[in-house]
Amino acid sequence: MKTQDMTRDWNATARTLSEALPYLQRYSGATGVVKFGGNAMGDDAAMARFARDIVLMRQVGVNPVVVHGGGPMINQMLARLGIESSFVNGKRVTDAAVMEVVEMVLSGLVNKRIVQALGAEGGKGVGLAGKDAHRIRCEPTDPARGLVGTPGAVDPEVLRALSDDEIIPVIAPLGWGVNGETFNING
Repeated sequence: MKTQDMTRDWNATARTLSEALPYLQRYSGATGVVKFGGNAMGDDAAMARFARDIVLMRQVGVNPVVVHGGGPMINQMLARLGIESSFVNGKRVTDAAVMEVVEMVLSGLVNKRIVQALGAEGGKGVGLAGKDAHRIRCEPTDPARGLVGTPGAVDPEVLRALSDDEIIPVIAPLGWGVNGETFNING
């Protein structure tokens, strides 16, 4: 690379950092919730870019909390297991059999892939579900949709502790109900 090209690259980098500085100062120490949609899960390059961006947020002092989807992977697993699933107004109806698969896919497959991608980019992530340690309490959204919940109370204590240790929480969208049931939280 020529000296002139290197100087141009350094100048562009300096300009970018200069433009970013007010935002870095404003959001340092802040917590930001970032959704990673299930449709992006099948794109390895998108996953790597997302993980890199999240790790960068952590490195510049922002405390990211990742909440993810997983609809396409849930659909694939339901089909693989021969379990029928229906939708009302574009939202999944979640009965007990579907809920087992939803929890398995979101907490097991999807959550762990995101944690692994963060690690590959130099970050420290830990996978949780909103129902773990009763962090996200839900109310039923609509009885016709079964075990689909709307988040109510959220207890951020565990998330704060993880962020204090520079660990990125990766949350599967599952909540708990006052009667002990698990709810699927649609984004």
